[in-house]
Amino acid sequence: MTRAQPSDSPPLFPPRESVVDVLLPVAVGSAYSYRVPEGMEVAPGDIVVVPLGTRRMLGCVWPRMEGARTVDPAKLKLIDRKYDVAPLQPAMLAFIRWMADYTVTPPGMVLRLALRHDESAGIARERTGVRLTSNRPERQTRARSKVIDALFDGFVRSKAEAAREAGVSASVIDGLIDDGVLETVVLPPEPAAEVPDPDHSRPALSPAQSAAAAELVASVKARRFAPTLIDGVTGSGKTETYFEAVAEAIRQGRQTLILMPEIALTQAFLDRFARRFGVLPAEWHSAVGSKRRGRVFRGVATGEVSVVAGARSALFLPFRELGLIIVDEEHDGAYKQDDGVHYHARDMAVLRARLEEAPIALVSATPSIETEVNARRGRYARLHLPERFTGTRVPRLEPIDLRREGPPRGQWIAPRLAQEMERTQEAGGQSLLFLNRRGYAPLTLCRACGHRIRCPSCSSWLVEHRFRRRLECHQCGYAMPVPNECPNCHEPNTLIPCGPGVERLHEEVQKLMPNARIQVLSSDLAGGVERLRAELKAIEDGEVDVVVGTQLVAKGHNFPGLALVGVIDADVGLGHGDPRAAERTFQLLHQVAGRAGRANVEGRAFLQTYMPEHPVMQALVAGDRDAFYDQEIAVREEAHLPPFARFCALIVSGTEAHAAQAHARALAACAPLTEQVRVLGPAEAPLALVRGRHRFRLLARSERNFDLSNYVRAWMAEAPRVRGGLKVEIDIDPQSFL
Repeated sequence: MTRAQPSDSPPLFPPRESVVDVLLPVAVGSAYSYRVPEGMEVAPGDIVVVPLGTRRMLGCVWPRMEGARTVDPAKLKLIDRKYDVAPLQPAMLAFIRWMADYTVTPPGMVLRLALRHDESAGIARERTGVRLTSNRPERQTRARSKVIDALFDGFVRSKAEAAREAGVSASVIDGLIDDGVLETVVLPPEPAAEVPDPDHSRPALSPAQSAAAAELVASVKARRFAPTLIDGVTGSGKTETYFEAVAEAIRQGRQTLILMPEIALTQAFLDRFARRFGVLPAEWHSAVGSKRRGRVFRGVATGEVSVVAGARSALFLPFRELGLIIVDEEHDGAYKQDDGVHYHARDMAVLRARLEEAPIALVSATPSIETEVNARRGRYARLHLPERFTGTRVPRLEPIDLRREGPPRGQWIAPRLAQEMERTQEAGGQSLLFLNRRGYAPLTLCRACGHRIRCPSCSSWLVEHRFRRRLECHQCGYAMPVPNECPNCHEPNTLIPCGPGVERLHEEVQKLMPNARIQVLSSDLAGGVERLRAELKAIEDGEVDVVVGTQLVAKGHNFPGLALVGVIDADVGLGHGDPRAAERTFQLLHQVAGRAGRANVEGRAFLQTYMPEHPVMQALVAGDRDAFYDQEIAVREEAHLPPFARFCALIVSGTEAHAAQAHARALAACAPLTEQVRVLGPAEAPLALVRGRHRFRLLARSERNFDLSNYVRAWMAEAPRVRGGLKVEIDIDPQSFL
C-alpha cells in the first residue's frame, strides 16, 4: 500500500534513495511504503516515526516480501526520523507475523501490543544530585546548618533525599545551591531493575525438586526449544524448582520472562524471588507507573533487565536475548485476552519460545486439558512433584450435602461447617470461606411485584454492593444508588437481596463468630493493588481469623496459618452449558482447597454441594486427580471438543438487534463449504446485550489438524462488508462461550 506525497511540493530524489516498508499499529492488512532520507540507514526491526495523513506515528521497518511490486519513490512520503531505541529482533518480527496469521488479525494490531507503550521508549529524564562543597553560606540559619551536617560525608544525594535526611524543605536546598554551598552532580539513570544474583541464596531442595530442577537447567544450557510441564501438588515447591532454571539463564547472560495471571496481586512471589536472588525482578503490569514501565521497556530491549515478571502483556516486550519463559498457573483463565486481539498468552508463549529457540516451562497443580493431553502424548516433557515440600498432606475434602444438612433459611453456612470454623478459631488457626460471587447479592427484586433490577445496557442483573451502597453491572460497569422504592411499581421498601455474595457472607460470619477478625478479599474493593497486597500480607502474618474471598484467593497465595477451607457453593460453575465448566470447576476448587495446610498445620476442606454425586465432586473428595482427567479427556474426545477439535467464534454485534442478526445470517450463508468444517449458528449469544450492543454468535468447528485460521481468513474475504456500526470479532480457540 502506498501513500502519495502532496502534489504541491514534489521533491527531487537521487536515484539511489531506498524505499522500505513500514508496518504501522493500525488495522490494515499490509505495510506502507516510505522513502528513506539521505544519510539515514534503517533495517527490518528498526522503530521509526512516519507521517500518516496529518498524524505522526511510530512504526516498525518491516521485511519486504518477495515479489512485492516496485513503487515510484516520487509518490512516497519520507520517514521523519529513526527512533532511539533498540530494534525489534528477527524472532520478534516472526512472532508478530505468526500470531497475526493464527488469530486472523491485521499484523499492525499485533504490532500495537508491542508498541502501545511508545512513550516508554523515550530517553530517561536526566537525574541530578547534590553534594557539599568547601564554601560556607553567608547567612547561616538553623535549617542550613542541618543540611550541612547531614551532607558532611561528601556523598551525592538527590535533592529529595537531602531534604528528607536534613528534615528541611526543598527550598532550603535550592538556596544553598544558589549560594554555591551545594553543587549539582549528574546522576546515572535509575536502573529498570537490579541484576539478580544467581547464587545469592541457594535453597535446600527435596530429591524430587532437585531432579526436576536439573532437567530444567539442562534445557536452559541446551539453548533450544523444549516445552515442559511442571506438574506438582499445591505447596510442592514448583516456584523454587523453576527458580534454578532462572538462575542458569542469568549465569548465561540471557533473559527470563515469568508470566503470571495476577502479578499485581502476588507480593508473596516477589518476596520469594528477592529471597532467592537478592533483588526484585522487573515488573510489567497495569499497576506499574508509566515512568517505570519506560525504564523496563528500554532495559529489556538493551539487555539490561535480566528477569521480567509480568501479566500477559509482558509477552510482547522486545527482549534482546530471551533464554527462558515460565508460564506460572498456566491453567488460569486470566491468560486469555478477549478484547481487541483475541489470543491466549499461554499458547502464544509457546510460539514465542519456539521462535526464540528457548525452553518454556508451564507450571500448574491442575493443568489445562490442552496441556495435560500434550504431556500425555509426549509433545511436552512432564516433571512431577507429588508431595508437599513441608511434608504435610494435601487437605482431604469432605462433602456437605445441602439437601440433607443445609443451613437454616436465610443463611448460607451449613451447621457442620460453622462448627468446624469455631473449632479452628479456638485452636488458633485460620479459616477461608470461598464464594465466587462479588458484592452482597447477585440479584435484587421487588417482593411486591417481582420486578428484577437489570442493567439498562446489558442482559445482566445488577449486583448489590452494600459496602458501597450501589447496584453495579459486572459486564459494563454501570452503577446506580440502591433505590428506596421499586422502579416498576414504586412501592417503598420492597426491594430484597436474593442469594449470597461475599459481602453477605461476611455479615453472616460476623453473627456466627462475633469475636473473629474477618477479612473480605475481592478484586472490586476500593484501594486497588496496594490495599490488596496489604490485606494478603495481614493474612499471611496471622492477623486475620476468617477470610471470605472470591477466586482471588485461589491465585497461588501462601497462608501458613490457614487450616480450614469451606466452599459455600461448589456447584456454582456447573450450572450452564460451557464445555469447559467441569474443568474450570475442578481446577478452581482444587486450587482453593490447596491453600489449607501448607505449613505445619493439618488442612481440611469442605464442599457445600447439592450434587455430591457429580464426577467433579467425586474426584475432588476422593483426591483422584487422574480419574478426573481420564474422564474429562474421554468426554472431550467423544464429543469432538478441544483439544480434539478446533473452534473459532465469530461475534456479530450492533446497536440494532435486527441489523446484527441479518449480518450474522449473511455471514453464515457465505461460509466456504468443506466437509472439514461445520458452521453452527447464528444464535443469540448467552450474554445477548453488552454495553448496549446486541450480540449474535457463529461457531466454526474443524478437525484438529485443519488450518482453521486460513479457512476463516478466506471466509472473511468473501463476507459482506460491515456497515452501520456493526462489528465482527474473531476468536480463534475461544475460552468463553458467553
